Amino acid sequence: MTQASEPSEAGNVSGAGRHPRRHPQKRKALIGKLTFMAVGLVVGIIGMAGFVTAIEWTNRTEFCVSCHSMQINYDEYKASIHYKNRSGAHAQCADCHVPKALGPKLVRKFFAVNDIISEMSGTIDTEAKFMAKRGELADRVWTYMIKSDSRECRSCHTYDSMDLEKQNNTAKRKHPQAALEGKTCIQCHKGVAHKMPPRED
Repeated sequence: MTQASEPSEAGNVSGAGRHPRRHPQKRKALIGKLTFMAVGLVVGIIGMAGFVTAIEWTNRTEFCVSCHSMQINYDEYKASIHYKNRSGAHAQCADCHVPKALGPKLVRKFFAVNDIISEMSGTIDTEAKFMAKRGELADRVWTYMIKSDSRECRSCHTYDSMDLEKQNNTAKRKHPQAALEGKTCIQCHKGVAHKMPPRED
């Protein structure tokens, strides 16, 4: 019995049957790759959190009206039902002008850079200049809202949730008709939060 077990012990001593040790350089390379991936993940998370925070920070009404040219719009908005009403619902600038979904929101933010450029270049930095361009600016916003099927309006208002019995006679008649015809909110509700621009037509 003792002699039969000797080859087995000899085999163990020689290292047969054991897994070969990983080469130190390969082990070092693997640790380096894992460390790089972990650091990249942390940096990515921090970067994304910072980006989302910046986007949301620019959605605040305080940020929007920090531009002098927006003061006229802000004063009109404060006199509207979107600012003060019997239910206490309070719409912010972004609720009407910035999409909720990330993709459309980023597109909208990209085009909003034009507003900053206009402010800095003095295109609409006085009331007279603003009023001269107001019709053009309003048309641009209305066209955008029609193309998006009044997406931002519909984040709060939908035909399905309307209680027609609580609406006035005109709204009772018009809303079901508009729903059937596929009309979008902005086609009938211009000048709700801001005054209508002076127009020749």
